[in-house]
Amino acid sequence: MIETLDLQTSPTACDAGAVTFTVRDAVFDLMRRFNLTSVFANPGSTELPMFRDFPAQFRYVLGLQEATVVGMADGYAQATHNAALVNLHSAAGVGNAMGNLFTAHKNRTPLVIVAGQQARAILPFEPFLCSSQATELPKPYVKWSIEPARAQDVPLAIARAYYIAMMPPRGPVLVSVPVDDWDQPAEPVAPRLVSDAVRPQPSVLDKIGAMLDASERPAIVVGAAVDRDNAWDDIVALAQAHNARVWAAPMSGRCSFPEDHRLFAGFLPAMREKIVSLLAGHDVILVAGAPAFAYHVEGAGPHIPEGAALCQLTEDPDTAAWTPVGTTAVGSLRLSLRDLLARPAPAPRPLPAPRPCRPAAAPDTPMTTAFVLQTLAEVRGPDDIVVEEAPSARPVMQMHLPHVRPETFYTMDSGGLGYGMPAAVGVALGKPGKRVVALIGDGSSMYSLQALWSARQHNLPITFLILNNGRYAALQDFAPVFGFSAGDVVEGTELPGLDFPALAAGMGCRGMRIDDPHRLRSALTEALTSGEPVLIEVPVV
Repeated sequence: MIETLDLQTSPTACDAGAVTFTVRDAVFDLMRRFNLTSVFANPGSTELPMFRDFPAQFRYVLGLQEATVVGMADGYAQATHNAALVNLHSAAGVGNAMGNLFTAHKNRTPLVIVAGQQARAILPFEPFLCSSQATELPKPYVKWSIEPARAQDVPLAIARAYYIAMMPPRGPVLVSVPVDDWDQPAEPVAPRLVSDAVRPQPSVLDKIGAMLDASERPAIVVGAAVDRDNAWDDIVALAQAHNARVWAAPMSGRCSFPEDHRLFAGFLPAMREKIVSLLAGHDVILVAGAPAFAYHVEGAGPHIPEGAALCQLTEDPDTAAWTPVGTTAVGSLRLSLRDLLARPAPAPRPLPAPRPCRPAAAPDTPMTTAFVLQTLAEVRGPDDIVVEEAPSARPVMQMHLPHVRPETFYTMDSGGLGYGMPAAVGVALGKPGKRVVALIGDGSSMYSLQALWSARQHNLPITFLILNNGRYAALQDFAPVFGFSAGDVVEGTELPGLDFPALAAGMGCRGMRIDDPHRLRSALTEALTSGEPVLIEVPVV
C-alpha cells in the first residue's frame, strides 16, 4: 500500500501562516512511495537543506568516505532488489565515489544518487564547491544524469531517475540539486507502475530452444543476472532437463548455480584460449546472464570451440551488440528461462562426467588460504552470505568454499577494489537476520576500511575475515603475463606492518589475529554466532 504524505504536518510553514508543499516535501513523499527510506550518505554543506525535518521513520546510514557510502548502497540495493538512495557532496564527493560508482555500473546495481550543488544565483561565478559540469562528471558510469532546469522540476527528475535505474539493465543514475532548491514550492508527484521486465522475441527464443533440443552435448554458462533476476530455480531446472554441464561465467559477481550440484563443472577463467579449451567437446553453449565472454588479457583465435554454436540470454542490449558470435535473445532472464522450460521435454541424454573432488587442505603453520576457506565452509551455514573481495584467493575459494543457495554470494563485477567491506554492511542492512561474512584481502581492505565503523554503529552480524598475505598478491601472480620472471618482486606490491585488530579497535569493532590453525574453527564459530561485527585476521601463505 502506498503511503501518502500528511499535508497537515509535513510541508513547510511560510508567509502569513500559509502552508506550502516544497521540493523537499515532494521528494520525501516519493522516497516513501518508492521505499527509499534508507539514505546512504556522507554530509556536505550543499546537502544540508535536504535533511531538515528529516522524517523520523527514515534511516540515515552514514559512511565516513563517499566510496564507502556507494559500496554500502550497492550491497543494500542488491540485497533488497530495489534501488538505494545515495546522497553525495557536490563534485568532491562524487569524485571520491567514482571507483565504487564504476563497480555499481558493472554490477548492474540500481542507485539513485542525489548530489549537492551550489545555489543557482551564484553558479555563473564558479563558486566554491560548485560542480561546474555536474551531469558530465559521473559519466559514463551512470545510465542518466540531470541537473533540473527549475527547482520545481526536481521531484519529477528524481521520479524519472528511479524508473530508469530500475529498468533493465539496471544501474546508477544521478540528479544534481542546487542547495537553494529544497525550500522552493513544488507539486507532489504521483508514482506510476512501470514494468521492469521485458520478454524476449519468441522467434529468437524458439531458435535457441531448438538448438538446445538438437544438441548432443550442451553446456550452460551462468552469470550474475540469473541470480539478480530470481532465476536460480529456473536455470537449475533447465540444466537438469538437458543434462547440461554448467560453468560459472568469468568474473561473475554472483553465484547463479549450486556449486555442489552434480552438473556443476567449475569456473571459466577470463582468458579466451582457456575458455575454448574447457568448453571443447560441447556442440551448443548457452550463456545465460553473462557476457560471452569477459576477458582479462589479450587473446587470439576463436571465441568458442570449433564446431560449437553459441546462444545467449541477456537483459543488456549493449552486451548483445558486442557479443562476437552466436544468437542472442534480449530480455528478462527469468522470463526467457521459463519460456524455454515450457517447451516439450528434450530427448534423454546421458549425464556428463562429474567434477573431480577437491583435495583436502592440511592445517599447516602458517596457514594456507585453502585451509582457512575449507574451515569456513565447515562452520558456515548454507544460508550465510559471503561478500568477497580477495582477488588472489578467489580461485582457492572456488575450490574450497562452495555456495549452494541463491543470494548468498556477492562480489564486484568491475575488478575495482574498495567494494567488499562496505557492500557487506549494505547486504547485512538489506537482509536483517542473515549472517554475513566479508572475505577480504589485506590490500583490498585498506580501500574502504571505514565500513567497520558503520558496521559497529548498526551492530550488524558481520564477520570480517581478513586474509593477510602481506602483499597485493593478485598483482604478483599476474606479473608473469607481462614479462616478469617467476619470483620477481613487483614494485609497490609489498604491504608490511598492517595491524588489523588494532585498526578494528580504532573503529569500535572487536578484532583478533589467529595464527594457530587449531584455533581457527572456534574463532570463526564465535564470530559467526556473536551477532555483532567481529574482525578476524589470518596470516596466510
